[in-house]
Amino acid sequence: MASWTRREFLAAGGAGLASACAGFPSFQDEAPGPVGLDALGQAKLVHNREVDPPELVEETIARIEAMDGPINAVTTRFFEKALAIARGPLPGGPFRGVPYLLKDLADFQGTKKTMGSRLFADFVSSENSAHTQASLEAGLVILGKTNTPEFGLVATTESALLGPCRNPWDLSRSSGGSSGGAAAAVAAGMLPMAQATDGGGSIRIPASCCGVFGLKPSRGRNRKSGPPRAVEISVEHVVTRSVRDSAAFLAVTERRDRGAPLPKTGHVEGPSSKRLRIAFHTTNAYGAEPDPEVRAAIEQTAGLCADLGHLVVPASPDYRGGEFLDHFLNLWTSGPLALRRQIESQGRNPEELLEPVTLGMAARFEKQPPDALPRAARFMREYAAAMEAFFANHPYDVLLTPVTARLPVPLGTQGGTLPFEEMFDPMVDYVSYTPFWNATGNPAMSVPLGWSGGGLPIGSQFVAPLGGEGTLLALAYELEEAAPWATRRPPLAPAA
Repeated sequence: MASWTRREFLAAGGAGLASACAGFPSFQDEAPGPVGLDALGQAKLVHNREVDPPELVEETIARIEAMDGPINAVTTRFFEKALAIARGPLPGGPFRGVPYLLKDLADFQGTKKTMGSRLFADFVSSENSAHTQASLEAGLVILGKTNTPEFGLVATTESALLGPCRNPWDLSRSSGGSSGGAAAAVAAGMLPMAQATDGGGSIRIPASCCGVFGLKPSRGRNRKSGPPRAVEISVEHVVTRSVRDSAAFLAVTERRDRGAPLPKTGHVEGPSSKRLRIAFHTTNAYGAEPDPEVRAAIEQTAGLCADLGHLVVPASPDYRGGEFLDHFLNLWTSGPLALRRQIESQGRNPEELLEPVTLGMAARFEKQPPDALPRAARFMREYAAAMEAFFANHPYDVLLTPVTARLPVPLGTQGGTLPFEEMFDPMVDYVSYTPFWNATGNPAMSVPLGWSGGGLPIGSQFVAPLGGEGTLLALAYELEEAAPWATRRPPLAPAA
């Protein structure tokens, strides 16, 4: 496939991207400069005084302003604040001076945090979250917040408040959710790394949809804000173009205190010589196969792993799909009910402030028995033990599956503004490979190794035993060398 410059792309009618995006050849910048590097590459330039942090931030701002109009990835911007920070003294962390975006679920003192909801349209954070603080200590310069669905509840990013985040590979398609804005910004080349969170697939699904690398850390790996929950299903990390950025970020943000529940991963710097025993399946937890193109892509990944000398074994754990789904949904939908009741107690109308899917989730949980949450917590503890036994008893080092059952879905088909009853079953089918590992706490990653006939990315999910981020990252480095993806870019949309 030919590579076009930006000028050639625009001259050929780039404004018509929405209808023809999938057919365009890959796009390369004429002169990428510092903003075309990964985060560690940018940090090296800063360290060597080849570029100043304000200059790097200004170039990234210009790139966001030029590219983001049709994509709608960066929905809150505080560029002047970022420039002021870049001009001042910065911590000497490994990402010193590198531009960064937070997901619009994170607290950054003095900035808006809408969580994609009209309920919090004007909310301003009074303090930094643990993730934000760790990012600042690493030297990152935060420019803004990325698009997310309401409260991160669904697998596509298109809220009533923030509008749809479009997939840079095809503007008619979803960028995934709930970290859709982060993945779209990185995929489009606005910047090399952005914060993401994952409570049911929200790092891995957007990474797969947008063709970037997305690691979900183990439960207990992150520094945390707020009180512990009965079952902690959500974790924080980043989406990146390079594996080394993700590995370096994990090394500087993982818990290192005496109370940390897991041994430290440290800085994983490259592949391992160890050959792995990889369990592999394509059937989802409910007995169905994914789309043929998804299945073919995952089978190709299995073949690549075998070619690299790993032992690939057809095997699947007992997911107990229906039973798991019932308990997981009780955990997932309890929050929306609490929000709805809080709004009602204030004499306000929830239907004016919450989206239909959020209200539908609240209504679902309201029908559950009083002991639904304790029973869900007990089930998830037993479930996690059973999954660890799957890895230990055979033994398997890694499990390979699809990330999603389908290609990135068309916008308007699974968003939170639809009736709950209309989008619920399609969403459960679409995300039928990811939420199990949030419940168990296992680390998992989406690696951008596959592509559809129409040029859409297809991620491959790898899962390791609890605390096995080192195994996953070492494998990811090897796959990155064997099947490089960083130079494969979507056609960038011109500014609106």
